[in-house]
Amino acid sequence: MSHTRPTRNASALFDRARVGAFELNNRIVMAPLTRNRAGPGLAPGPFAVEYYSQRATAGMIIAEATQVSAQAQGYADTPGCYTNEQVRGWKQVTDAVHAEGGTIVVQLWHTGRVSHTSFQKDGKAPVGPSAIRANTKTFVAGQGFVDVSAPRALRLDEMPGIVEDFRRASVCAIEAGFDGVEIHGAHGYLLDAFLRDGTNHRADSYGGSVANRARLLLQVARACAGAIGADRLGVRISPVSTAGDSRDSQPQALFNHVVESLNPLGLAWLHVVEGETGGARDSIPFDYGALRDRFDGAWMVNNGYNRTMAIDAIASGRADLVSFGRLFIANPDLMERLSKNAPLNELMGPETFYGGGAHGYTDYPTIEQGRIARGASKMASV
Repeated sequence: MSHTRPTRNASALFDRARVGAFELNNRIVMAPLTRNRAGPGLAPGPFAVEYYSQRATAGMIIAEATQVSAQAQGYADTPGCYTNEQVRGWKQVTDAVHAEGGTIVVQLWHTGRVSHTSFQKDGKAPVGPSAIRANTKTFVAGQGFVDVSAPRALRLDEMPGIVEDFRRASVCAIEAGFDGVEIHGAHGYLLDAFLRDGTNHRADSYGGSVANRARLLLQVARACAGAIGADRLGVRISPVSTAGDSRDSQPQALFNHVVESLNPLGLAWLHVVEGETGGARDSIPFDYGALRDRFDGAWMVNNGYNRTMAIDAIASGRADLVSFGRLFIANPDLMERLSKNAPLNELMGPETFYGGGAHGYTDYPTIEQGRIARGASKMASV
């Protein structure tokens, strides 16, 4: 299939947009950002309420990757969305964002083989498509950064349970007040690992051919769409990223099939990481336009976008939405700063990215706060 891409005016990045069930205030999206600040029971706490409500002027917030089950955890202090306590914690977050007029969805993940025995019940091995250890690390309290543990291959009779975990967590997300859900199908985590021939060596109906390797992601997407409505659902993919030790011999053919197969579900958006996560956008040749031509919903792009690039992507019709990660960490009022072409805050030290408290999380100043601080400084010097 081929789509005629609409051209828009240069201000379209800041215009309202209809995406699935949502009427967004603008086309600027806060990307999901792991910050490792969940509280007891892996429920978000008061800091998360403030953090997300500060950023409610984004057209859409995609809350951080959130576990669908206890087994799905792969990092310290990342939140879940499968217990009553977690649902209650998230409800405080979503209420605060909605009170500010924002739209917020949650990204649901299963980290799969990117995990450690310390996060698993009774110290058991994490799970993956095959028993292949990922060449990457995770953070374990008291140990620091450590190699992830060797996984075991999921049994065929366990696959329905994985699908059900995603379905149930999507229902919990709506109960928690989220407007929708994004399925994490990227960055080497469980669903992405099933997709790729470098990590999936199975010989059953979930391995081998592209169609078989895509089966789990499609089953999860269908289950979640049936549970909460496809118009409230999106999927994130990272076709060429090697994050999480992810690799495939023919990514173009793989993701052409994935997108073509997702399209009939009527998803609200597809979230595409272009190039190497947090790195080169042209790490290997890849035709993202071929994916776009296979999808009818909103097309969201990500990876290193700045103001000029985002305005061009939307105005040219190459994208419908642009998501920003680190810029939203440092700039709670990023939408206002981009619309006014105002200076951006610098990121605080990397020690504030993962874990900790308010510092580097909720204490980045807005334009208005900076103006007040400068005014107070002038008064003090008089």
